[in-house]
Amino acid sequence: MAGDSAERAQDGGDRYRPGYELVAERLLQHIAEQNLHPGDRLPTEQGLAELLGTTRNQMREAVKVLAAIGRLSVRRGAGIFVAADKTLAEEELAHFQPTDMAHVSMLLDFRRLIEAETARRAASLATPIQVRAIRESAAESLRAGTEMDVQGFANADKQFHDAVAIAADNIFLQADVVNVRRFAAQTDTLLFHGDVPGSLEVAGRQHVAIADAIAEGDPDRAVQLMIAHIDTTQRQFERKIRNRMFKMD
Repeated sequence: MAGDSAERAQDGGDRYRPGYELVAERLLQHIAEQNLHPGDRLPTEQGLAELLGTTRNQMREAVKVLAAIGRLSVRRGAGIFVAADKTLAEEELAHFQPTDMAHVSMLLDFRRLIEAETARRAASLATPIQVRAIRESAAESLRAGTEMDVQGFANADKQFHDAVAIAADNIFLQADVVNVRRFAAQTDTLLFHGDVPGSLEVAGRQHVAIADAIAEGDPDRAVQLMIAHIDTTQRQFERKIRNRMFKMD
C-alpha cells in the first residue's frame, strides 16, 4: 500500500488517482513529445518504466488501459506499438471516391465549414509570430502563382492553410484541415495528373487578402474571404472537369 502511494503525485487532485493512470498520461505525453505515429514501436514495458521513472507493474497496468481505449496496440511476441485508433468515421472516409463529383462537393462543403472557423479563430487568437508565418506563406503563394511555379505554389499553399489552422489554437480543427487537404490531393492526382485546376495567381491573391484580415484582427472579414476562396476553388474545379469531359467527347 505504501509503495502504491509513493507512486502517486503528492499535490492537487492527482494524489487521489491510481498511479497507473498518471503513468498512462505520462506515456501519452511521451508519444506526443517524440512525435510518434501509428505503427511506431515503443520500448518494452521494462524499458518504458525505466524511461518514465516508474515500476514495471505500474507500466503494465498503464499499457493495458491505453490498449483498452485504442491508443496502444500490444502484439504478442512483437511488442508495443502506437495504435491507429481507427474510428467508424475514419472507416467511412476510407470509401471516399476522389473522382466522384458528389463526394468532392461534400469535401469542399466540409472544407468551407472547417476553414471558415480556423480563419475566424486565427483572426481573434493569432500571435504576432503566427501572423508573420501566415503572411509570409501567403506572399510566397502569390509569388509562385504569378510565376506559374506549380510545385512552389503547392508548398506555399500547404504552409498557408496549415499556418491558419495552427493559429486557430485547436488541435482538432488543425487535424481536420490536414485530412481535408489529404483527400483533396487524391482528387488532384487522379483527375488532373499534376495539371492546375485553376488560376494560381488568383488563389495567391486570395491568400494575401485572408492574411491581411487575420493580421488586422477582423474575424468576420477573414471568414468571408476564406469562404470566397473555397467557392473560387470549387468553381475552378468544376470548370476544369467540364473542359475535360468536352475533350473526351
